[in-house]
Amino acid sequence: MNGLVFCCLMAFLSFTLNAAANSEAAAVKKEAVTDRSPSSRSGSAMTAESKNRQELVEALKLVKAGRFQEASIKLFQLSHNPRFRDRKMQVKYLLGLMLYQMKMPQIAAFQFISVIKDGNNKYLRQSLEKLSLAADSLGDDTLLNYAISRVKVDDFPRVHRDMLFYRIGEFQLRNQQFAEAAESFKRVANTSSLFPRAKYLEGLASSESGKSKEAYSAFDELVDARERYGVTDVSRVSGLIGKARVLYQAKKWDEAIEGYRQIPRDTPAWHDTLFESSWAMLRSGRFRSALSNFHSLHSDYYEDRYLPESLLLRSIVYLYICKYDEMEKVLNLFNQIYKPVYRDVVNFLKTSAPDQYFSETVSSLKEWRESGDNPIKESQHKIPLIVARKIFKEGDFLRSYAYIKKLLAEKALIEKMEPGWKNSALGRYAKRIVQKRLIKARKRTGLQIRGHLDAIREDLFDLFEQEGFIRYEMINGKKESLKKKLAGKDLPEQAQVDEDTERDYYIQNGFEYWPFRGEYWLDELGNYHYVGTQSCN
Repeated sequence: MNGLVFCCLMAFLSFTLNAAANSEAAAVKKEAVTDRSPSSRSGSAMTAESKNRQELVEALKLVKAGRFQEASIKLFQLSHNPRFRDRKMQVKYLLGLMLYQMKMPQIAAFQFISVIKDGNNKYLRQSLEKLSLAADSLGDDTLLNYAISRVKVDDFPRVHRDMLFYRIGEFQLRNQQFAEAAESFKRVANTSSLFPRAKYLEGLASSESGKSKEAYSAFDELVDARERYGVTDVSRVSGLIGKARVLYQAKKWDEAIEGYRQIPRDTPAWHDTLFESSWAMLRSGRFRSALSNFHSLHSDYYEDRYLPESLLLRSIVYLYICKYDEMEKVLNLFNQIYKPVYRDVVNFLKTSAPDQYFSETVSSLKEWRESGDNPIKESQHKIPLIVARKIFKEGDFLRSYAYIKKLLAEKALIEKMEPGWKNSALGRYAKRIVQKRLIKARKRTGLQIRGHLDAIREDLFDLFEQEGFIRYEMINGKKESLKKKLAGKDLPEQAQVDEDTERDYYIQNGFEYWPFRGEYWLDELGNYHYVGTQSCN
């Protein structure tokens, strides 16, 4: 959730908290008037109840006065006092509102859950609504699933329904209910800050459910909606990528290639889409174009990216045009890079405890970020950097990592509270809750990392097997070529570079033609053109 939405949400909750305090105070006063009637309970019962009411009124006065720390301590005491057994859900609901106001959504969520689990009280609907908002701000999948599985859309405030539709769509998407997810995302209004992400996920869900036309329309709508934010706008670029992928899935190779070409080079997604467009070029028989792409893909600037398949694809293109020497160099490079990676991943999985998965991955990423423009030659971490970077792009890891950062922020806030609050029963309870959630979140994230590491290990194992088949084809091609040469049936020696093709088009629009001599320049990425010839005889 962005800062603006969070700000609005906090303002809304502040209003809700004051309104609730006023409402509850009025209700308590009304009860007091009722209890003074002749038909009410005995004198001793009235005295105890009056005392309880007075304590609650005092706590509500603290709320209205904005003295949240004192009020929260008081309400926490009341929620555990046997005398307030009948008002426990009321007190917990108010305490939840206040803790959220104090920017402690995790502790607040636990109060709302208590009210919801009780099940039979007038604060159930409001608690479900507030739990949904708290879970949304935390981004915790477990809480979100719990909340949205119980909430009714019609009972939810209209102002927050976009968030609810978006989260329901995410929940359905994770459970592979693609058609339902697309419908939920479609209900997010185009005025909502969640609209770009909802529209992209709508296209993704439609594509997964086999509805290519609907998917393409959703991505196209996203691109149109974000045009005014500039060509490098992340949401606009996501829409362009979505359109190109739909065309690729439909085997419209030429249109897909043109779609991929619209991705701006100065965006993080460009490198990944360059690889995808290379596949489309191979499928359409544009070997020279594909090899042009590989020059940029495998430049020094991207040597720390996990992309083993691209090297095998490059070797296959060389096989098609009988460039066996080049093919062997690429296969050797594949082994040189990825055999150590495979070995390190296997060793890491064998020797590391599950609680190390998260810390090692995050430490490796921190080392990379702190290195700045100085590439890391030898990392001190057990997990290879290119593997850590790949995991860091995975959606489940990103969500869990964001949740952990929210918990750490809440923990830091608790530590900064005044000693009176921090050392109170509520303060100790809050620290205990956040610490337990942190342990569980790190453990869950560690399991996600373990899953990704297992997938990488299996992926590399399969690719090494494919490398063996490709190398066999290379040796066989070399043998056949040699046989023809010995039998005198080979074609005349061909030029290795196509000298006949005009290169004027390379230097249009202010560019300068510069023959490639093994060096790479950042501003040249994407402009390399393979000018070699095929060597098949």
